[in-house]
Amino acid sequence: MRLSERILAAVPGFRGYKEKELRRESDRLVRDHLYRRLSETEDGVKSIFQELSDKRAYGSLESMDRLVMRFDRLRARIRRSSYGYSGFFDVVKIEEDDLDRMMKFDESLLTSIEELSQVVKEKKGKVGDDVTEWAEGLNGRLSSLDDTFSERREIILGVK
Repeated sequence: MRLSERILAAVPGFRGYKEKELRRESDRLVRDHLYRRLSETEDGVKSIFQELSDKRAYGSLESMDRLVMRFDRLRARIRRSSYGYSGFFDVVKIEEDDLDRMMKFDESLLTSIEELSQVVKEKKGKVGDDVTEWAEGLNGRLSSLDDTFSERREIILGVK
């Protein structure tokens, strides 16, 4: 902490406020990272899509197109999601315990995205007849990611 932050941390009540703000900021940073990593992975899927198109493997293009659309939807949800901030007059309050739970969801999301990224990297340059099955499997994993992200939203809303 800088000198000014150390002085303000000594003010009663300020320390808890500052800790909450730091948690919210770190939540935003994690969300931005998830978005970037998912975008990079989607770029890999798009290059595989291009490989298929170049090879005129038209039978696999439909499943790949669905996969790209699923990536787009999930990226958009992550991009527009709440950053764990609730102001004083907001109806929905996000408590510290909820922020901790959200961070656990974010950790599992990041792990899943890294696994997806690895699967896509391994497939690049090795496009064959099994692409449709591969794309369907990846689509299922994205669906699972989407469900996990929905659970996070339920925590924010206080439903779960």
